[in-house]
Amino acid sequence: MEPSSLHFDTLALRSHPVKQPALPVATPIYTSVTYDLQSTQHGADLCSYDTYPPQKGSDQGPYLYSRWGSPTNDSVAALICSLESGYQTHLFSSGMAAISTVLFALLRAGDHVVACHSIYGGAHDVLLRILPTYGVEVSWIDVPDVQNYRKAIKPNTKVLYGETSSNPLLTVLDVAAFGALGKESKILTVIDNTFCSPYLVKPLKLNIDVVIHSATKYLGGHSDVLAGCATYAAKEVCDKVYYHMRLFGGILSPFDAFLLERGVKTLALRMEAHCKNALRLAQFLQSHPKIERVLYPGLESHPHHALAKRLYEHGQFGGMMAFDVKGGVDAGARFVEALKVIHLAVSLGGVESLISHPATMTHRHVPTEDRRRSGISDGMMRFSVGVENIDDLIADLTQTLEKV
Repeated sequence: MEPSSLHFDTLALRSHPVKQPALPVATPIYTSVTYDLQSTQHGADLCSYDTYPPQKGSDQGPYLYSRWGSPTNDSVAALICSLESGYQTHLFSSGMAAISTVLFALLRAGDHVVACHSIYGGAHDVLLRILPTYGVEVSWIDVPDVQNYRKAIKPNTKVLYGETSSNPLLTVLDVAAFGALGKESKILTVIDNTFCSPYLVKPLKLNIDVVIHSATKYLGGHSDVLAGCATYAAKEVCDKVYYHMRLFGGILSPFDAFLLERGVKTLALRMEAHCKNALRLAQFLQSHPKIERVLYPGLESHPHHALAKRLYEHGQFGGMMAFDVKGGVDAGARFVEALKVIHLAVSLGGVESLISHPATMTHRHVPTEDRRRSGISDGMMRFSVGVENIDDLIADLTQTLEKV
């Protein structure tokens, strides 16, 4: 119908497409949850696909409903995929949405997965408390050494799950050997690369099948967007996860995808600053008489320093560390509560420095025996080093240590 024949209230509801070609420098935010179809056949083609992008109907427009895919999310996913050197990336509403969807997509009742006790507490909970209720068997190793993974493999093992740098112990996994073990055993390998980001490590280049990030952390980088992502080495695994993602519905909103992209654009700049500050602070803490131990891969005292030098790119070692204040839990509490510049808060990877107590916060739900056996002591602090002026950070640590 001609617009001139429509009533006012109908006219007010009509959208007016932007004149093409429109070539924006910044990715637009497409808020529409649904898209016009050219015909019933076009709709039927899009509704029938279980892979993304659709193989049929996309020449008339690939978008049907934003839970299945949207222009903003596709653009940001393509950016992250290029940094990971992967086949395709999916964006999720959180890192846990990514982890849970990937695991549920790749495992069935009767399958077996191997994981390490020292992984992120949320992932630990899914593997310990949820997947077994669906008939999935889980074997745990105390130290993320590839030989320990090898010994735990069974005939029904379908997934080996690990972290590039473990949360919070900063234990470095030999990613290349881990990937080789998966290929040799014909078992899928899944790695959480949140602590390192693709700036430092690209697991897919080392024969890993799926790499996951809590994109809330270093990829977003400003503590203002909750997001997750998974990137795949090949189509088969990608399609399995996409089917589950579409049905589980843990999709990132276009607004948050826009914020995530804005963060990714400065990832290299921020990581350089994070890493530079972290090394200086690790050296400072290691030399302080009130600090019992410091775990940071950039220190020669770290048991995996040589491996980190081979694995990490750009000659850097990340912005995360862990340390123990002498005096246990009580001394640790006095320490964090006296900080002025560094925030006592969960999360990590933002421009501001954050410190947390894993035993009572991020790993509270990990059984105490499992936590201690993996090396996470009652008094350990997890330190996400920000990009503040290094002198201010050292001064803050100095004044709070004087109170311990």
